Amino acid sequence: MAKKKHIFILGGARSGKSAYALKCASDAKRAGEGEKIYLATARVDDEEMIDRVVKHQDERAAAGGWRTVEEPLTVAGVIKENTGASVILVDCITLWITNLLAKGLTDESVFTEVEALISEASGVEASVIIVSNEVGLGIVPANALARRFRDVAGRAHQMLAASAGSVYFVTAGIPNKIK
Repeated sequence: MAKKKHIFILGGARSGKSAYALKCASDAKRAGEGEKIYLATARVDDEEMIDRVVKHQDERAAAGGWRTVEEPLTVAGVIKENTGASVILVDCITLWITNLLAKGLTDESVFTEVEALISEASGVEASVIIVSNEVGLGIVPANALARRFRDVAGRAHQMLAASAGSVYFVTAGIPNKIK
């Protein structure tokens, strides 16, 4: 059987990208019999983040049938370990990059991790849906760390988009197919 290309979904904060990813996952699940896996990359360190996580959990509960795997660092490894799934939804790349940078990885090491994610996403039969925040549309950040994060995320997004079968940009809840 031919391997599926992953779907990459970008958008701003609260743009509706995760809701659209759930819709894509629901459509993909109908075509497969395996498990639906939600791969959450967030670290939950404060009350506000707890509220965000609960909101996403409620959205998944409404969609039904998800198994959540919380993994802030080894995203490619989780995909590799779940080859029997029909859908793997990775949410989100910018939080994952934040975690990798906070761990002390160099930019090149982050890109190596992105390449590993792409390799695993391209090599499984599951539909892999990858969600990320577009952070490059605003002003140039005032400090070096914020500029580094923006630059690393931008390059990672280019890598993911190049390897994806489809790319969507979600604005105000409206998905726009750009690839």
